[in-house]
Amino acid sequence: MKQSTSKRPVHTPKFHSEDEERKFWATHDFTDYLHQFKPVTLDMSGLKPSTVPVTVRLPVALVDDLKRLANKRDIPYQSLMKVYLSERVKTEFA
Repeated sequence: MKQSTSKRPVHTPKFHSEDEERKFWATHDFTDYLHQFKPVTLDMSGLKPSTVPVTVRLPVALVDDLKRLANKRDIPYQSLMKVYLSERVKTEFA
């Protein structure tokens, strides 16, 4: 990687495309540009999971059928169940 030998601050250029930016960073060292960036503090303690586990008792035959249908679509049966439930809830609110 190219090392900065200058003592004056180095500024990143304005990029016109992602490809141009990729080519730039392939030949330059990010540490030469650290002075341009400010630290960011992230507080993720308030985030809640986007899903919640739910226990539902289902007949074995129904679970077997769901597994077969999911297998045909090459997806986990739990995902298929979520799709089916979501579709049904949407129709109820329509």
